[in-house]
Amino acid sequence: MLTTPLWQGLTLSLAMIVPIGAQNAFVLEQGIRRHHHLMVAAICVACDIALVSLGVFGAGAALGQSPALLSVVTAAGCLFLAAYGLFALKNAWRPAPADAPGAGGAARRGRFAVALATLAVTLLNPHVYLDTLVILGAIGGQLAAHERPWFALGSALAALCWFSGLSLGAARYAATLSRPRVKRAVDAAVGSLMLILAIQLARTLLQS
Repeated sequence: MLTTPLWQGLTLSLAMIVPIGAQNAFVLEQGIRRHHHLMVAAICVACDIALVSLGVFGAGAALGQSPALLSVVTAAGCLFLAAYGLFALKNAWRPAPADAPGAGGAARRGRFAVALATLAVTLLNPHVYLDTLVILGAIGGQLAAHERPWFALGSALAALCWFSGLSLGAARYAATLSRPRVKRAVDAAVGSLMLILAIQLARTLLQS
């Protein structure tokens, strides 16, 4: 039955997407700010669909056979996450007054800047490639040719449901999540997570 690969793609993709990471933290933060949050979710969905599709239909092996490319992505991701984490921790420790010029930091960035940040937090994370191109790509690639599109469709539905739900949910409860104490806690949590991920990536790079 074709519903079987569809269900496999849906459940396996959710297992990869749902655990908290840099991408989810960024989507959550933009949703709380209600700042281009639907665009952010759409970019994340599009990237996941593209990467899973590339993996399922045969391109996943390229990353596994190119350690140099993976090292470059890891180094860039480490620098980006470290910088973003320090910026978030700075906001948590000493938030700018609400009426100060530039207050809100990321909330005042333009659409293009937010789109670039979304692409960076998504595509500069090597785990995204391992989860989508390598793991999901390998599983989907083992299916029969007529089943692979259904597996890819299940993965696409998982990305669509998760990122849109996370973004809309954060926007829905933005009034509560944007309270000064809650906002500082969110900034501290996001900043700490980003730095932890940066350290993990740095260790992976040094061990490779």
